[in-house]
Amino acid sequence: MSNQHVRKGEELPEATLKQFLQQNELIESMQSDLHVKQFTHGYSNLTYLLSIEEKEFVLRKPPVGAIKRGHDMSREFKVQSGVQKGFSKVPKMYAYTDDASILGSEFYLMEKVDGIILNYKEAKNRDLAPNAYQTIAHSWLDTFVELHQLDYHAVGLSDLGKPEGYVERQVSNWGKQYLKAATEEVQAAQKVMQWMDEHQPKTYEHCLIHNDYKYDNVVFKDASWKNINAVLDWEMATLGDPLMDLGTSLGYWTVATDHDFVKQGIPSPTIFEGNPIRSKVVELYAQKSGKDIQNIVFYYAFGLFKIAVIAQQIYYRYNKGLTTDPRFANLNKASELCCNLAMKAIQAQSID
Repeated sequence: MSNQHVRKGEELPEATLKQFLQQNELIESMQSDLHVKQFTHGYSNLTYLLSIEEKEFVLRKPPVGAIKRGHDMSREFKVQSGVQKGFSKVPKMYAYTDDASILGSEFYLMEKVDGIILNYKEAKNRDLAPNAYQTIAHSWLDTFVELHQLDYHAVGLSDLGKPEGYVERQVSNWGKQYLKAATEEVQAAQKVMQWMDEHQPKTYEHCLIHNDYKYDNVVFKDASWKNINAVLDWEMATLGDPLMDLGTSLGYWTVATDHDFVKQGIPSPTIFEGNPIRSKVVELYAQKSGKDIQNIVFYYAFGLFKIAVIAQQIYYRYNKGLTTDPRFANLNKASELCCNLAMKAIQAQSID
């Protein structure tokens, strides 16, 4: 077995893993060579590429020592198994188990989808022309709208969440999570929480939402950028307000004119020339979906606050010595920055 780029303490035991693959009829022989490569760009669940018998599988499991709530593999497996009945752009699911004797935690296996994942590094290396980004933005938005149109009842996902009261619960829960993970007093965070509490929409639509929909969570078929093969990272998918989903995406949508620290903290291909600005993204989403979009500043501020909380939670674990990954050392600053940006958008009543 070869473990390429696998972080210390995050290796996979070979014998039990091969046994599981064989029991699920995914491999012929326990004697076959297994190569494991860890994807190290994510900040959350651990993701590995398994290569064996000329096949490739992706394995997802929670981080070592993680609490179940944010890392529920069975839910992630169920969501994607359901979604693929009505939406073709999702990896095939192969097997799930909660038997911790195999790898020390629950995990699941899915198809490795071929194509291009356009993260910041990939985009920088490709040095794309501005008109390529116009195509990319449109394909990305078309798929977003298509996802929001999925009939979640028809694919058996009605029990995935409680759409009634979704916005109120989100504002309240993310606020509580922030306070639990806080390591210093951040005034902007307090102000944003209070403002969102007072300005949240009381009526809204609901549908299946992804909650982490950004360029590097989709797999483009090829460099024509016209087609998307799959949407990845469904760990936060639920039933709720589609504009909350859009707001989260806008939070990650950094542009060339944003502060340098923002662009470093949220490195995204959206900063390159040819990408629409945030308000244009909203306008295109409205055109493609036929939705009337009011109160977009709330949704954008919420998106930024959510990113702030996620960054702060990871920093909290780093600060307490529960993880030593050096990438996490400045996430408290990134969190504070997101709160300041949200406050700025609220004061200016503008998302650009």
